[in-house]
Formats: sequence, structure tokens, C-alpha cells
Amino acid sequence: MDRRSFFKKAGVTAAGAAAATTLAAPAIAQSNPKITWRLTSSFPKGLDTIYGGGVDVANHVRAATDGAFDIQVFAAAEIVPGLEAANAAGAGTVEMAHTVLYYYYGKEPAYALGAAIPFGLNARMQNSWYYTGGGDLMNEFLATQNLYGMPAGNTGVQMGGWFRKEINTLEDLKGLKMRIGGLAGKVMERLGVVPQQIPGGDIYPALEKGTIDAAEWVGPYDDAKLGFNKVAKYYYYPGFWEGGPVVHAVVNLAKWNELPKHYQAVLSDACATANSMMLAKYDAKNAVALKELVGGGAVLKPYSQEILNAAYEASLTTYAELSEKSPHFKKIYDHQLAFKKDAYLWAQIGEYTFDTFMMIQQRAGKL
Repeated sequence: MDRRSFFKKAGVTAAGAAAATTLAAPAIAQSNPKITWRLTSSFPKGLDTIYGGGVDVANHVRAATDGAFDIQVFAAAEIVPGLEAANAAGAGTVEMAHTVLYYYYGKEPAYALGAAIPFGLNARMQNSWYYTGGGDLMNEFLATQNLYGMPAGNTGVQMGGWFRKEINTLEDLKGLKMRIGGLAGKVMERLGVVPQQIPGGDIYPALEKGTIDAAEWVGPYDDAKLGFNKVAKYYYYPGFWEGGPVVHAVVNLAKWNELPKHYQAVLSDACATANSMMLAKYDAKNAVALKELVGGGAVLKPYSQEILNAAYEASLTTYAELSEKSPHFKKIYDHQLAFKKDAYLWAQIGEYTFDTFMMIQQRAGKL
């Protein structure tokens, strides 16, 4: 059909049709407003997997909005120190941070429950808890800190740290200076350890100089990149203080509320993607790195039952004390504890029996 004839029959002049076409562009532009945010990370760029979670969030958001919503990612110390990332977001210094919430438990112990507590949830349980109600409880608390949070990574269960000497008994822990983050340091302090809060990039020189006697970070892949095996020989497991630590994206609450609803949805989806991808990357990389570390001379050792039992009891005592002092902690901890009881009931029937059988096959060389 002739274009001019079509518009004439429809009662629309060519000028009117052109005007209608012109009007469409501003409407599209208004639906995707240009927004630029800064995200400060708690991690150095060299730790590509954990730092990369923030980059994954930014890339997803940029792609989903055709570049209109641009999140610029800055490594630890480029804007603020790594352990100040969430504080900077809450204060509005930056719009967003990618961090681990237990770094801030000194301000309010409830922060630790957003990441990991000793003998807490594993990674799969953390996701289940967050996405079925736990996230609402955390954001109820985070709102008091001028923040809105979303899981944006998980390392999976961590290792128990690098030691310059063997740790066989509780007595061996007495007076030990150990880099250990968050609430775990409080628990280990009850066992005689002297906890040290040190950013990831500063751990190696502290171990090398003997300023500290031991350090925990994440797991084989990151630990190998940081070279801890060169300055501490003994590598312990499991990291009972971090069964499935969540790495959070926290947003300044006012900035979150200002976002268009579809941008909020895009950012939420981006964080969920980063959350899934980080765990997948660590699961793939840690096994390879562990074999390389042991092949290079690292001595792999389990914590004794004496130490694990003492640490568990110390954890329960700590949680009882914190529940008395902090209503925020008590509310979230009680909810998480009830969830954990049911989760482990199911896990021992399903996951545990299946995984145990398959690990037996692996050890027998049948995989």
C-alpha cells in the first residue's frame, strides 16, 4: 500500500505521522533515565573471583539497560578502605558497596548474621533462608543503617586458616595472634586467640614479618593467589566460622528508593546472578588450587574434635550474650536458628547421604 495513501485514509497527515514518530523517542528515553553510580568494593582487584562479583553486578546492569544505568566499580582503598565500604554507602559517600557484612559487627552484632556466624548456615541454606524471608529481616535491620542489601556472592564453606605452627590442642591456641574477621574473632578470643582485623591485601606481609601467627581468608584459590603457603605451612579445615558466607551488595537506602522500579528489578536480578556465579566459580577453582597447594608443600590438617567442640560451645555462649544485648541480633538469630534446624533435618536425609556415598566412590577411584 502507498504510504501517503495509507495515512490519508487513516485521517492522519504526513506531518502528523512524523510528529508521532518523533514523540516516541523521548518516551523511551524517559523510561531508561541516565544514572551513574559508584560502587566501592572491600576487595582488591587481584582477587578476581570475590572482587569480580561487584564487576558482574555492574556488567549485568549495564547490559540490561543498554548502558543507561552505569555502575562504576572501585577496588578497596581507591575511594575508601575496604573495611569501610558499607559505612561509605550508608553515609552517601558512594551509592553502593560490595562487601561482607560481618566486617561491621562491631557497630551492631546483627550485621554478622547477614554474612556468616560460626557454625551457621552453609551456602545452599543461606540462599534458601535469604530468598524465603530472611532477606526481609536483614533489610529491616539494614534500614536502620541507611542501607538496602542483596546477596551478591557466596564463597561456599571456607578453610580454617594458615598457621606457622601445628595446632593440635586448645592449649596451642593460647596467645596466638590470628587474622580472623567478624564475629568469629569474638568466638576464637574465648579460646585464647588474639584476633586481628586486617584487610586481605595486608595479610601476607603480616604473616611474613611474624606480626601475626595465623590467618584465615577464603579458600584455596584466593589463598594461593595471596601466597599464604609461602609464609605459613599448616593449612587447617574446616572454616567452621564461615559455612557459607554471603557477600553483599549494599545500597544507600535513599538512592535505592529513588531508583525507578524497573531499575530496582534489574539491580536485584544482577545481584542474584552474581550470587550464583561466585559460588560456581569457587567450586570450580578451589579443588584445582587445593591440589596445587598440597603438591607445593602445604600441610593439610583437620581441626581436632577438642577444638571444634570448644568452639561450638563458645559460639552458643556468645550468641546468648549478644541476644540479650541486641534486639536486632536476637530477632534475626532466632529466625535463622529455627530455619537451620529444619534445613539440617532435610540435609542429612537428602544431601548428606548422597554426597557421602559419592565421596566414598571418589576415594575408591570409581569416579
